[in-house]
This record gives sequence, C-alpha cells and structure tokens, in this order.
Amino acid sequence: MSHNMNYIKSTLFFLFFTLIISNRLIAQNLSLKSPNNEIEVTFKSSNNFSFNVKLKNNIVIQNVDLGITISDGRVIDEKTKIEEAYIKSKNETIIVPIPNKDRKLISNYNELNLKLSKGLEVVFRAYNDGIAYRINDNKNTRKTIEYEKMNLSLPNDSSTFFPWEESMYSHNERLYNRTNISDLSNGDFCSLPVLFETKNAKVLFTEASLYNYPGMFLEKNENNIFSSKFPNFVLKAVPAGSQKSSDDTLHYGEEGSDRTQDIVEEAKYISEINGKKSLPWRVFIISDDDRTFVESNLVTLLSEKSKIKDPSWIKPGKVAWDWWNANNIYGVDFEAGINQDTYKYYIDFASENNIEYILLDEGWTKSTTEIYEANPNIDIIELIKYSKSKNVGVLLWVLWKPLNEDTEGLIKLYSGWGASGVKVDFMQRNDQYMVKSYEEIAEIAAKYKFLVDYHGAFKPSGIERLWPNLLTYEGVMGNEQNKWKVDNFPYSKDPYPINPEHNLTIPFIRMAAGAMDFTPGAMNNSNRFDYKWSPADTSPPGFDSNGNPLKTEDNMHAINTRPMVLGSRAHQVAMYTVFESPLQMMCDSPTVYKKEQETVDFITQIPTIWDETIVLEGSVSDYIVVARRNKDNWYLGAMTDWTPRNFKIDLSFLEKGVDYNVEVFKDGVNTHRNALDYIYEKHNLNSSSQINISMSSGGGYSAIFKKSP
Repeated sequence: MSHNMNYIKSTLFFLFFTLIISNRLIAQNLSLKSPNNEIEVTFKSSNNFSFNVKLKNNIVIQNVDLGITISDGRVIDEKTKIEEAYIKSKNETIIVPIPNKDRKLISNYNELNLKLSKGLEVVFRAYNDGIAYRINDNKNTRKTIEYEKMNLSLPNDSSTFFPWEESMYSHNERLYNRTNISDLSNGDFCSLPVLFETKNAKVLFTEASLYNYPGMFLEKNENNIFSSKFPNFVLKAVPAGSQKSSDDTLHYGEEGSDRTQDIVEEAKYISEINGKKSLPWRVFIISDDDRTFVESNLVTLLSEKSKIKDPSWIKPGKVAWDWWNANNIYGVDFEAGINQDTYKYYIDFASENNIEYILLDEGWTKSTTEIYEANPNIDIIELIKYSKSKNVGVLLWVLWKPLNEDTEGLIKLYSGWGASGVKVDFMQRNDQYMVKSYEEIAEIAAKYKFLVDYHGAFKPSGIERLWPNLLTYEGVMGNEQNKWKVDNFPYSKDPYPINPEHNLTIPFIRMAAGAMDFTPGAMNNSNRFDYKWSPADTSPPGFDSNGNPLKTEDNMHAINTRPMVLGSRAHQVAMYTVFESPLQMMCDSPTVYKKEQETVDFITQIPTIWDETIVLEGSVSDYIVVARRNKDNWYLGAMTDWTPRNFKIDLSFLEKGVDYNVEVFKDGVNTHRNALDYIYEKHNLNSSSQINISMSSGGGYSAIFKKSP
C-alpha cells in the first residue's frame, strides 16, 4: 500500500510541478531523466525540437533535430512553439503472450508530452535502457505526410556497425560493417536497426509501433549528420520488366522474375493519413554495457498490445525445413524430391523427434504464382491429414504478390486443408502499402488461427506485438547465404560472410528489434581453414601473435544441395538458445540428423520462447553467454567469434536449494582441427556451482538445467 501511495504522490507532484511552470517552459531548457537518473534528454532553448542525450553525464548523442511537414501546411520545425508541457511517470507490469526473451516485462519510464498548436504534439519517454520519441497528430482529417525529419549527430570520432543498403527495395539482409562515421560517404544509407559507438557508450537506433506508415532508413549527409530517409508512397508497381519506368532509378526488379517488382510510379509524399495518427516511436537503446542490447525489450514495450484476446492457440516450436537441404534425403527406397514420399519422410522425422512443424517451401504449389493448387506430385490434403495423425503441423511457403491479391481466400483455403500457417516471402519493400499489407495478412491469419513467418522482410517493429501469431521475421543475413558464394557483396570482400564474427554481431543489433529467422541447425560444420598440424606432432598447433592457430588452406566451400557452415557443431547448437525466434528452423536434412541423433536429441529439448533472459557475458561481434528460463528449467548458450575463449560462470541464476540435472554440449578437444568435434556430458549442479566454459575458435557451448526429480 505504501509503495502505491508513494507512486501516486510522485505522479501528482510531477503533474503539479509541471502545470505550475508550464507557462515558463518555452523560455527555459526542458529535460527528462530516466527513472534511475542515468540517462538525460535535454532540449535546447534556441530550438524546441533539438535535443541531446547524456548517459551518466556524458554526451552520447550530440544532437537530434526532429520535425514533420504535412500537406495541410502544418509543420514542426525550429520555429514551432510549445504551448504546454506535461511530465508523468509510469511503472506497470506487462505480460507478453509469445515472449522472445521475457514473459513478464516491467514498463518503467518518465514521459514528457509537449503540446503544440493545431493538434500536434511530441511525446518523449526515458527508460533505464534508452529513450524514445514520437509525433502525434490529433487532427481528424485526411492529409499526406510530405516528410518526417530526424537529423542525428553523434560526437566526433564515433563509429558504427553499418548495414549498408543500395536501394530501399531490399530484403534487409545485411552485414553489420564496423566503420568510423567519418569514413562513410555522403549518400551512404542503411536499414534499421543500426548501432553507433561513442567513446562513452553505444547507441542502437530502430523504430517501434510501425503501423500503416513507411519504415525508416538512415542516410549519411554533410557534417556527419544521419538523416531520416523514407520510401515514397507507391502509386503503381508492376511485375519486373513488364513496364519500363521513365525514371530508371525506380527500376528495382529482375526482368522476368515472378517475385520482384518495378515501382513505376511514386507520389511526392511518404504517407497518406485519414484521421488522427500516432507516428512510429523513434527508439534509442543506450548503454555502456553491450549486454543491454540483447536484454532490452524497448521495441516490445513501445508497441501496441495484442489484439488477439485468447492467444492459447498460438503454438511456437521447431520446424523441419526442406529448402536449405534441397530435399536431399538418401538411404530410402524412393526418389527424393518434391513429392509425397519425401514429405512423409520429413513428417515421420519430425514426429519421432517431437518437432512441432514441417515447412513445405518453394515447389509445393502448382507454380510460384498459381498457389491455389499443389504440385501434381503432392496430394496436399492427404499429406496434411497424415501429418496431423503424427501430431505435426504443416507450414506452407507462398510468394507475397499472389497472396496479397487474395489474402483471405488463400488463407481460408489453406486453413480448410488443415495447414497451420504460412511463410510469406519476397516482399522486399517497406513503403506504407507494404507495411499495411504485413498487418492485414497477420490479422486475416489470426481470424483463421493461422501462423505467419515473414521472409524477404524488414525487421520487427511492432506488428508482431499487435498480432502475436506473426511469430518471426527474416530480415537477417542467415544460414541460407552459406548455400552459395556471396561474391562482390557490397562492403565485404569475404565470399563467406556468414561466419562466427557475423553470428556474434547480430544478437546485439538485429535481434534487439525482435525475432530473427536465421535458420540454424547445420550439421556440416567447418573451420575456416585447415590448421598446420603433422601426425608426428605431440604439441598443439602453432599460434600467431594474436593467439589464433596458424592456418593454411581455405576449408569452406559453397555447395547448394549439401551446404556447410563456418564454426563448430557446438557453435551451431548454441544458436538455439542465443538466437530468438518462436519458430526455429532445423535447416539440415532429416537423413543427416538421423546420423547425428545425439545432437538432435539435445536441440529438440531447447524451447523457442522464454520466460526470463539474463545475459551473463557479452561483447558485440566477439562473444556472448546467455541464460534463459522456460518454466522451471534453465538453458545456457555461449558463442565466440574466431578467437578461442574461456569463461568461469557462477550459476546463481538457478533456484536456490534445488539440484539440477545438467546436460552439456560443448566443443571437443579437437574442434580446432575438425569443427564437427564435440563433447556431450552430464552433471549434477546447483546455484552454488560454477561452470568453466571453454570455446574453440568459432566455437560454442550449451547447457540444459532441469530440476532433479
């Protein structure tokens, strides 16, 4: 009771204090602090909509100019006057129905609301792990947004992990290349999220509550300023090559493709609005501790609550997937391929290993554009009936374009067959029309209790919070890129960029936005190089000045039908705990998995949603050790880049006074020679115990803690 009274008194004080001084705020500097007082947003008196941000009294964001231009003549700019200002505090508990990292969230923030003229307002929030702002238009009229301005300035000598884009028509599958911001060229731009590093802290920028509005990009301009960049409102899009645009810059697609488009006509504005509108939150996660970027729930907290009243039908889980391994099964008495026998083989494998779903990827339909009927080699209704008898759900891949043309008709059809959900692919846009399409597909799918997985997609930004049947997004450079050489990938000279360093970068950047369908589970694991070693040697291999084993021949090769991946077997297994995705693929061939049953038995015990997450160790692009709880059991995953690492971890996160049966999957003694090498072992441990984590170059470590009976 006393806590509630203190909270009420505190809130009333804030409101009373603000109302008393509101008439004088225009002539004074405004500021807003986080609940722990470590983050402070300060507004400049000479420009009401220019602000900076400090962490622990050190500048981490030098300046942000924000604004908006609306077709009816209203603007927010440096001349705009604040009419009223209100500060309030809030501390509430939020329950997430399908939690990527934490089921129970504490939403604790201070909020500053700046009332302007003509129905406009700007709202700022300060949390302990970052700040956010949004523009609200309370005028209930029809209008267009010409431009939403955000100019971001960082301290000199700042650097960035920059996901370069060449076009806003993009899958948003990028590498996070570390570079000094002064080395970026004017006009270079990136998708979100993006991470900046100053000498005092790191700042991750992304967006939340992105509904019926275009997604933002950031473009480098003069004086190291990063400016907001948006796709214009699309007036006309046609199949690639079917109609030439008078503006060559709008020709995005590959001629003759069934999945790319040409944007042949665009408006000179970014968004059409009918009525009141809250624009997306502009989100800055701020910390001098890299672990924060994995633990942060700001995108979830700043997005709207679920519209699904009873989400109990939404079933996360693992997926036996056909496309990555090219249906390459063997040792059977039928020809493998897109046919009934092959998919029954996948279903049997999933059923035998308690895998919740199989995915029928490209090829299961009559054609990629004729998606009302199955491939003639498949009896889809009988196949789904067989799958249900084995307690395995079926997910169906479709291209976005034909699904968009008859969303409800197709989802109703697939649901009537008994399927469980769709994987929608090749959107490649985040203009307003496409963002709205994401919402509509998820909403219609929810009506039929259908799951959704978006590929060829932008990052999570809140639609998955509104419609939690939308379980995961791609928008990440994932395992699929190992099927081929990535020659001449922009800003990377490495033909195999999906390596342990990349794998240790994305949890801190891309995953901060939300779930990512990286598609782990590869069993053909490889060190990047064969290390110098002779059978006569009795000592470890030679090491270079950085402590890395000496290397000779490149050991990685792109094989489309039998892919391999960089990093150890334990590295790949640890992804199931480290990488967040309520739908988590098992990308390799069931035949290969059957030969690696010990690995499969370990992976299939790991859940895909979590009640609690604690990052024990973490450094962007270098290493991570994370512990996650699902009900009474804990799961630990650790990964390292090409540098071998050791950690001593205490287990104080475990419930005290309880003994746990622990299964461990870790790098073997010879992993530095052969990435397939691993050790599986069992222990009895408790909260007073410690574990020693030793990871080889490109290695990993996993542990499953189950309460002793």
